[in-house]
Amino acid sequence: MRTTSQSSGKIPKPIPTETPPEDALSLLIQDHDNVKALFEQYDALGDRAHVSKHKLALQICEELTKHTMIEEEIFYPAVRQTIKDDDIMDESLVEHASAKDLIAQIQTMEPSDDLFDAKVTVLSEMIEHHVGEEENDMFPKVRKTKLNLQELGQQMATRKEQIQLPPV
Repeated sequence: MRTTSQSSGKIPKPIPTETPPEDALSLLIQDHDNVKALFEQYDALGDRAHVSKHKLALQICEELTKHTMIEEEIFYPAVRQTIKDDDIMDESLVEHASAKDLIAQIQTMEPSDDLFDAKVTVLSEMIEHHVGEEENDMFPKVRKTKLNLQELGQQMATRKEQIQLPPV
C-alpha cells in the first residue's frame, strides 16, 4: 500500500494498490494456519455438539484434501527438482498418504462412533508434525532456490479454486 503525504499532521491514509499475487509458501502457510484454527475449534467443542463436530471434521478433511492435491500436483514436483532432497520429499508424500487414509475413515464416520474423536486428534497431530517439517525444513530450502514462488503460487491458487470434491 502506498500512502499519501498530508501536511495536516494526520496519519496518512493508505491508497489501495493492486495486491501482489500470493507466493506459494504464503499460500501454504495460510492453509496450515486455517486448518490449525479449525482443529482448535474442534477441540473447543469438547464432548458436546455432535452435529457441529461432524461438520467441522468434514470441513477439515476438505481443506486438507485440497491442500494435499495442490502440493502433490504442483508444489512438490517443482520443489523436488530444485532442492534435490529426495528424503524430505518422499517423507512428505508418505505423510500425505497416511493423512488421506485417516481422512477417508473420518469422512465415513459419525461423531458418536467409537474412535471418531481419536481419529480427528491423531489427524491433527499428524498434520502438526507435517506442517512443522515443511515450515522448518522444506520451506527454508525452497526460499534459497531460484524457484518463481509468485508464479507457482498463482498456479496453486488457480488449481485450488478448480478443485471440486464430491459430497461426503
